[in-house]
Amino acid sequence: MAQWTSAVGAAQLARLLGGPQRAGAPGRASDGAGAGAANGRRTPAYRSLADGIRTLVLEGRVPVAARLPAERELAAALALSRTTVAAAFEELRSEGYLASRRGAGSWTAMPDGNPLPTGGLEPLPPEAAESVLDLGCAALSAPEPYLSRAFERALTELPPYIRTHGDYPAGLPALRAAIADRYTARGVPTMPEQIMITTGAMGAVAALAHLFTPRGERVAVEHPSYANILQLLRRTGVRLVPVAMAGELAGWDLPAWRQVLRDSSPRMGYVVADFHNPTGALADEEQRRDLVTAARSAGTLLVADETMADLPLEPGLELPRPMAAFDTGGSTVITVGSVSKVIWSGMRIGWVRASPEVIRSLVAARAYADLGSPVLEQLAVVGLLSDGSWEDAVAARRRQARENRDALVDALRRHLPDWEFTVPRGGLTLWTRTGGLSGSRIAEAGEQLGVRVPAGTRFGVDGAFEAYVRLPFTLPGVLATEAVKRLAGAAELVRTGGTAGTETPRSYVA
Repeated sequence: MAQWTSAVGAAQLARLLGGPQRAGAPGRASDGAGAGAANGRRTPAYRSLADGIRTLVLEGRVPVAARLPAERELAAALALSRTTVAAAFEELRSEGYLASRRGAGSWTAMPDGNPLPTGGLEPLPPEAAESVLDLGCAALSAPEPYLSRAFERALTELPPYIRTHGDYPAGLPALRAAIADRYTARGVPTMPEQIMITTGAMGAVAALAHLFTPRGERVAVEHPSYANILQLLRRTGVRLVPVAMAGELAGWDLPAWRQVLRDSSPRMGYVVADFHNPTGALADEEQRRDLVTAARSAGTLLVADETMADLPLEPGLELPRPMAAFDTGGSTVITVGSVSKVIWSGMRIGWVRASPEVIRSLVAARAYADLGSPVLEQLAVVGLLSDGSWEDAVAARRRQARENRDALVDALRRHLPDWEFTVPRGGLTLWTRTGGLSGSRIAEAGEQLGVRVPAGTRFGVDGAFEAYVRLPFTLPGVLATEAVKRLAGAAELVRTGGTAGTETPRSYVA
């Protein structure tokens, strides 16, 4: 039985490598060839090719366990000799980045000992906030006075519900109607019967995964993707099929998606079209239409996470229509949303938008899960949506996130000029290359210096993105600058192999 779960065609791999003119061109020597490079010798073509494929694997643009094309096919696509391709494959096998078996071909791998994701992103305990600057959680503090007013109003509306059992598996009728009205206003006609209230977006995805993807089923995910969702899906026992992003903020690689949908036939796909977490990419309307069409043809259910959809940070930025707007049959796209990023994570109110049939199945299954979401929090969200407070609160959040983003970007450019990133137009996260250093080791050193940051491997499958970290827009000016200074110290420790001192970091008050 083959050990691969997806395939990369010769033409696709040639495109990712930069085409025939670059794949075999002289490049920077690897560590083992440093002396030769210093003496002016050209890097052998096979080694340049091996370096290119290794980089694609480490950066997640070619997933681990992806079947590579045959040597003869790749040689033709790259205009190289078959001997050159065979030598490159042999080098990758010796390093642990390629595995092969007669009759099954060759597929990408990760060497033993390479850092792997270790769970999700647990919130920093509140008692640690005075000594550690937290860049691990992409969530802002509560917006005042809007939140307090919403709960005050909710308390006045609570008495009629107190006289009931308090279990509303589908959610409060008033909140289901309010969310349905918002979708209708966005150009996606929706009935309250198409909405189920959940315990945050995580609860929504968990319910969908349990309903549609039994253990062993394939689920396609963007690569990178939201760390906590990846961990949730791993724990349900599904097989993750990563699909690389197109790079920078270009959104989805549609040829890669079509190939995965055709070759792997995943039962479900999880995507973030609006300010992707962690890259910040915004999928345009053509990408949304094409992906929905491809998923419909493959029989794949698309779960579109709109948690960041209310957070465009550039004034006047016009967002594309929701993914559901391109689902003409109404059976391909299921949308999940939440108030956690745009209002406050502490409310834990999310929702699913799907066909009435799917909602009824989810509600029936919920009887064996959490029964329902808290009534008081649901009433608070109803109040925010009905009295105009939502728009005011969201506008304040956007200003705060934009100011935090600009402060973080400025600090990075001043204190870590060799780190590479593209500034997103919305969302709460910056996806950052760490100047060739290990993101996992920077995260470890950062903990010693009083700054908490998640390594890129948390957002990948099988150890990809080791040279990245994710930085959220959660700290204001002075604190953002201090956090970046501590990250610069952590990077220097990793670069020099040093260790941090035992002095406790100073306390900072926002």
